[in-house]
Amino acid sequence: MTHDPSTGPQFRWSDSNDAPWIPSMLAKGVEVKNLGKANGRAIQLVRFSPDATFPDHLHTGPEFIFVLEGEVIWNGRPLARGCVGVAEAGTVERGFRSTTGCVFLLMYDLDQLFDSVRPARDSR
Repeated sequence: MTHDPSTGPQFRWSDSNDAPWIPSMLAKGVEVKNLGKANGRAIQLVRFSPDATFPDHLHTGPEFIFVLEGEVIWNGRPLARGCVGVAEAGTVERGFRSTTGCVFLLMYDLDQLFDSVRPARDSR
């Protein structure tokens, strides 16, 4: 990320090819590239290996995803390349996973807390 903080508000840029993939601390088989942040918001590339699953969690702020490659299961709905998912604050994400592997762009509030919730009980 390139900027000069001494001159006030800035246009910032980064090249995603230069950002390293960082293993997620919350889910095996998930990696992120931190692309930038400003005014309390952040943007990341997220990569799921095939069959990776993210823990169920509460969104304490809004979250936006745009699928670039593969397919992700988002609250039971498959989202393929070109699909967008918008989660409002207060929603609970359950069963977020990818059977094929995927890459998506993620935008979220930096103040958002990751509040894990118990998986829903099987209703059978």
